[in-house]
Amino acid sequence: MPDTLVIQSHRDPLPFAWLGRCLDSVAGWARAGGFDYRFLGDEIFELIDPSLRDRLGERKAIASDLARLRLLQRGIAEGYRRVVWCDADFLVFRPRELLLGDTDFGLGREVWVQDDEQRGQRCYLGVHNAMLLFARGNTFLDFYADTAERLLWLNRGGMPPQFIGPKLLTALHNIAYFPVIERAAMLSPPVMRDLLAGGGDALDLFRGKSSEAPAGANLCSSLTVNEGFGDTDMNRLIDLLLESGIS
Repeated sequence: MPDTLVIQSHRDPLPFAWLGRCLDSVAGWARAGGFDYRFLGDEIFELIDPSLRDRLGERKAIASDLARLRLLQRGIAEGYRRVVWCDADFLVFRPRELLLGDTDFGLGREVWVQDDEQRGQRCYLGVHNAMLLFARGNTFLDFYADTAERLLWLNRGGMPPQFIGPKLLTALHNIAYFPVIERAAMLSPPVMRDLLAGGGDALDLFRGKSSEAPAGANLCSSLTVNEGFGDTDMNRLIDLLLESGIS
Protein backbone atom coordinates (compact mmCIF):
# COMPACT_ATOMS: atom_id res chain seq x y z
CA MET A 1 0.00 0.00 0.00
CA PRO A 2 1.47 3.42 -0.94
CA ASP A 3 1.91 5.78 1.98
CA THR A 4 0.18 8.73 0.27
CA LEU A 5 -3.37 9.15 -1.04
CA VAL A 6 -4.35 11.97 -3.43
CA ILE A 7 -8.07 12.81 -3.58
CA GLN A 8 -10.11 14.87 -6.03
CA SER A 9 -13.82 15.34 -6.55
CA HIS A 10 -16.29 17.03 -8.89
CA ARG A 11 -19.82 16.54 -10.08
CA ASP A 12 -20.29 14.50 -13.24
CA PRO A 13 -20.42 15.54 -16.03
CA LEU A 14 -17.76 18.23 -15.79
CA PRO A 15 -19.13 21.70 -16.59
CA PHE A 16 -16.03 22.61 -18.63
CA ALA A 17 -14.07 20.22 -20.83
CA TRP A 18 -10.76 21.83 -19.86
CA LEU A 19 -11.21 20.61 -16.29
CA GLY A 20 -10.42 17.13 -17.58
CA ARG A 21 -6.91 18.28 -18.40
CA CYS A 22 -6.47 19.57 -14.86
CA LEU A 23 -7.68 16.28 -13.40
CA ASP A 24 -5.35 14.33 -15.69
CA SER A 25 -2.41 16.47 -14.58
CA VAL A 26 -3.02 15.69 -10.91
CA ALA A 27 -3.60 11.98 -11.58
CA GLY A 28 -0.36 11.85 -13.58
CA TRP A 29 1.56 13.65 -10.83
CA ALA A 30 0.18 11.16 -8.29
CA ARG A 31 1.17 8.16 -10.41
CA ALA A 32 4.67 9.54 -10.96
CA GLY A 33 5.07 9.96 -7.21
CA GLY A 34 3.90 6.43 -6.49
CA PHE A 35 0.78 7.69 -4.71
CA ASP A 36 -2.70 6.21 -4.66
CA TYR A 37 -5.22 8.38 -6.51
CA ARG A 38 -8.96 8.56 -5.90
CA PHE A 39 -11.66 10.53 -7.71
CA LEU A 40 -15.17 10.88 -6.31
CA GLY A 41 -18.40 12.57 -7.36
CA ASP A 42 -21.19 14.10 -5.31
CA GLU A 43 -21.11 11.20 -2.87
CA ILE A 44 -18.60 13.25 -0.87
CA PHE A 45 -21.51 15.29 0.49
CA GLU A 46 -22.78 12.19 2.28
CA LEU A 47 -19.96 12.75 4.77
CA ILE A 48 -21.69 15.90 6.03
CA ASP A 49 -24.37 15.75 8.73
CA PRO A 50 -27.71 15.57 6.85
CA SER A 51 -29.21 18.48 8.81
CA LEU A 52 -26.21 20.67 8.05
CA ARG A 53 -26.29 19.57 4.42
CA ASP A 54 -29.92 20.67 4.23
CA ARG A 55 -29.08 24.01 5.81
CA LEU A 56 -26.33 24.65 3.26
CA GLY A 57 -28.71 23.83 0.42
CA GLU A 58 -27.22 24.81 -2.94
CA ARG A 59 -24.08 26.34 -1.44
CA LYS A 60 -22.01 23.48 -2.81
CA ALA A 61 -18.69 25.30 -2.60
CA ILE A 62 -19.03 25.65 1.17
CA ALA A 63 -20.25 22.07 1.54
CA SER A 64 -17.29 20.85 -0.51
CA ASP A 65 -14.86 22.70 1.75
CA LEU A 66 -16.14 20.69 4.72
CA ALA A 67 -16.58 17.40 2.85
CA ARG A 68 -12.97 17.39 1.69
CA LEU A 69 -11.80 17.59 5.29
CA ARG A 70 -13.93 14.59 6.22
CA LEU A 71 -12.52 12.72 3.21
CA LEU A 72 -8.97 13.50 4.31
CA GLN A 73 -9.75 12.32 7.83
CA ARG A 74 -11.11 9.09 6.37
CA GLY A 75 -7.93 8.61 4.34
CA ILE A 76 -5.83 8.89 7.49
CA ALA A 77 -8.16 6.42 9.22
CA GLU A 78 -7.69 3.97 6.33
CA GLY A 79 -3.98 3.82 7.16
CA TYR A 80 -2.33 6.25 4.77
CA ARG A 81 0.62 8.18 6.20
CA ARG A 82 -0.26 11.27 4.16
CA VAL A 83 -3.40 12.50 2.42
CA VAL A 84 -3.55 15.24 -0.21
CA TRP A 85 -6.51 17.11 -1.63
CA CYS A 86 -6.41 18.94 -4.98
CA ASP A 87 -9.34 20.87 -6.43
CA ALA A 88 -10.63 19.70 -9.81
CA ASP A 89 -9.39 22.96 -11.38
CA PHE A 90 -5.88 22.60 -9.95
CA LEU A 91 -3.33 22.15 -12.75
CA VAL A 92 0.05 20.55 -12.11
CA PHE A 93 2.37 21.93 -14.79
CA ARG A 94 5.78 21.30 -13.19
CA PRO A 95 5.22 17.90 -11.56
CA ARG A 96 8.86 17.30 -10.64
CA GLU A 97 8.89 20.55 -8.70
CA LEU A 98 5.65 20.02 -6.78
CA LEU A 99 7.16 18.30 -3.76
CA LEU A 100 5.33 17.49 -0.54
CA GLY A 101 8.33 17.62 1.78
CA ASP A 102 8.35 16.34 5.35
CA THR A 103 5.83 18.72 6.91
CA ASP A 104 2.99 17.26 8.96
CA PHE A 105 0.52 19.51 7.14
CA GLY A 106 0.58 22.18 4.47
CA LEU A 107 -1.74 24.68 2.79
CA GLY A 108 -1.61 26.20 -0.68
CA ARG A 109 -0.26 29.70 -1.26
CA GLU A 110 -2.63 32.46 -2.40
CA VAL A 111 -1.09 35.49 -4.09
CA TRP A 112 -4.29 37.20 -5.19
CA VAL A 113 -3.95 40.10 -7.60
CA GLN A 114 -7.07 42.09 -8.36
CA ASP A 115 -7.96 45.33 -10.09
CA ASP A 116 -8.72 48.35 -7.92
CA GLU A 117 -10.34 51.32 -9.66
CA GLN A 118 -8.73 53.83 -7.30
CA ARG A 119 -5.35 52.26 -6.54
CA GLY A 120 -4.69 50.17 -9.64
CA GLN A 121 -3.82 46.55 -9.07
CA ARG A 122 -3.50 45.29 -5.52
CA CYS A 123 -2.11 42.05 -4.16
CA TYR A 124 -3.32 40.12 -1.12
CA LEU A 125 -1.23 37.34 0.40
CA GLY A 126 -2.98 34.42 2.04
CA VAL A 127 -3.41 30.66 1.93
CA HIS A 128 -5.93 28.47 0.15
CA ASN A 129 -7.46 25.01 0.35
CA ALA A 130 -7.26 24.09 -3.36
CA MET A 131 -4.30 21.92 -2.32
CA LEU A 132 -4.09 20.52 1.19
CA LEU A 133 -1.65 18.07 2.76
CA PHE A 134 -2.03 16.31 6.09
CA ALA A 135 0.16 13.60 7.62
CA ARG A 136 -0.91 11.07 10.21
CA GLY A 137 -0.53 12.45 13.72
CA ASN A 138 -0.91 16.12 12.78
CA THR A 139 -3.11 18.10 15.15
CA PHE A 140 -4.50 20.62 12.68
CA LEU A 141 -6.80 18.54 10.45
CA ASP A 142 -9.23 17.57 13.22
CA PHE A 143 -9.18 21.09 14.65
CA TYR A 144 -9.83 22.66 11.25
CA ALA A 145 -12.63 20.25 10.34
CA ASP A 146 -14.40 20.62 13.67
CA THR A 147 -13.98 24.41 13.71
CA ALA A 148 -15.30 24.72 10.17
CA GLU A 149 -18.37 22.63 10.98
CA ARG A 150 -18.97 24.54 14.19
CA LEU A 151 -18.90 27.87 12.32
CA LEU A 152 -21.42 26.56 9.80
CA TRP A 153 -23.79 25.50 12.58
CA LEU A 154 -23.44 28.85 14.35
CA ASN A 155 -23.84 31.04 11.29
CA ARG A 156 -27.28 32.58 10.84
CA GLY A 157 -26.48 35.09 8.11
CA GLY A 158 -24.94 35.10 4.66
CA MET A 159 -21.76 33.21 3.92
CA PRO A 160 -19.32 33.90 1.09
CA PRO A 161 -18.21 30.80 -0.84
CA GLN A 162 -14.75 31.05 0.77
CA PHE A 163 -16.16 31.21 4.32
CA ILE A 164 -14.52 28.07 5.76
CA GLY A 165 -11.91 27.81 3.00
CA PRO A 166 -9.40 30.57 2.22
CA LYS A 167 -11.04 33.15 4.52
CA LEU A 168 -10.94 30.98 7.64
CA LEU A 169 -7.54 29.51 6.80
CA THR A 170 -5.96 32.90 6.11
CA ALA A 171 -7.38 34.34 9.35
CA LEU A 172 -5.87 31.44 11.31
CA HIS A 173 -2.63 31.56 9.31
CA ASN A 174 -2.15 35.25 10.11
CA ILE A 175 -2.10 34.29 13.79
CA ALA A 176 -0.40 30.90 13.80
CA TYR A 177 1.78 31.07 10.64
CA PHE A 178 1.03 27.62 9.21
CA PRO A 179 3.36 25.68 6.89
CA VAL A 180 2.67 26.57 3.26
CA ILE A 181 3.27 24.65 0.04
CA GLU A 182 4.62 27.70 -1.77
CA ARG A 183 4.61 26.07 -5.20
CA ALA A 184 0.87 25.30 -4.98
CA ALA A 185 -0.49 28.61 -6.26
CA MET A 186 -3.79 30.19 -7.23
CA LEU A 187 -4.20 32.40 -10.30
CA SER A 188 -6.62 35.32 -10.25
CA PRO A 189 -8.32 36.46 -13.47
CA PRO A 190 -5.99 39.48 -14.03
CA VAL A 191 -2.97 37.18 -13.78
CA MET A 192 -4.54 34.68 -16.18
CA ARG A 193 -5.30 37.48 -18.66
CA ASP A 194 -1.69 38.64 -18.53
CA LEU A 195 -0.43 35.10 -19.09
CA LEU A 196 -2.61 34.86 -22.19
CA ALA A 197 -1.40 38.29 -23.36
CA GLY A 198 2.27 37.44 -22.89
CA GLY A 199 2.82 39.72 -19.90
CA GLY A 200 1.45 42.62 -17.90
CA ASP A 201 1.40 44.41 -14.56
CA ALA A 202 -0.74 41.82 -12.79
CA LEU A 203 1.61 39.01 -13.77
CA ASP A 204 4.64 41.07 -12.72
CA LEU A 205 3.03 41.75 -9.35
CA PHE A 206 2.18 38.07 -8.92
CA ARG A 207 5.76 37.05 -9.69
CA GLY A 208 7.17 39.69 -7.38
CA LYS A 209 5.04 38.59 -4.43
CA SER A 210 5.52 34.82 -4.96
CA SER A 211 8.41 33.48 -2.90
CA GLU A 212 8.82 30.48 -5.24
CA ALA A 213 7.88 29.84 -8.87
CA PRO A 214 4.62 27.84 -8.92
CA ALA A 215 4.64 24.21 -9.99
CA GLY A 216 0.85 23.94 -9.90
CA ALA A 217 -2.03 26.37 -9.63
CA ASN A 218 -5.75 26.58 -9.09
CA LEU A 219 -7.38 28.10 -12.19
CA CYS A 220 -10.51 29.41 -10.45
CA SER A 221 -13.19 27.74 -12.56
CA SER A 222 -15.91 29.43 -10.48
CA LEU A 223 -14.87 32.81 -11.93
CA THR A 224 -13.88 32.00 -15.50
CA VAL A 225 -17.24 32.44 -17.25
CA ASN A 226 -18.14 35.69 -15.48
CA GLU A 227 -14.64 37.00 -16.20
CA GLY A 228 -14.96 36.27 -19.90
CA PHE A 229 -12.78 33.16 -20.19
CA GLY A 230 -14.10 30.59 -22.66
CA ASP A 231 -12.93 27.03 -23.27
CA THR A 232 -10.51 28.21 -25.96
CA ASP A 233 -8.92 30.69 -23.57
CA MET A 234 -8.57 28.13 -20.80
CA ASN A 235 -7.10 25.49 -23.06
CA ARG A 236 -4.57 28.00 -24.38
CA LEU A 237 -3.73 29.02 -20.82
CA ILE A 238 -3.19 25.38 -19.87
CA ASP A 239 -0.97 24.91 -22.94
CA LEU A 240 1.12 27.93 -21.95
CA LEU A 241 1.52 26.74 -18.37
CA LEU A 242 2.48 23.21 -19.42
CA GLU A 243 5.00 24.57 -21.91
CA SER A 244 6.55 27.46 -19.99
CA GLY A 245 5.21 27.55 -16.45
CA ILE A 246 5.47 30.82 -14.52
CA SER A 247 9.12 31.63 -13.96
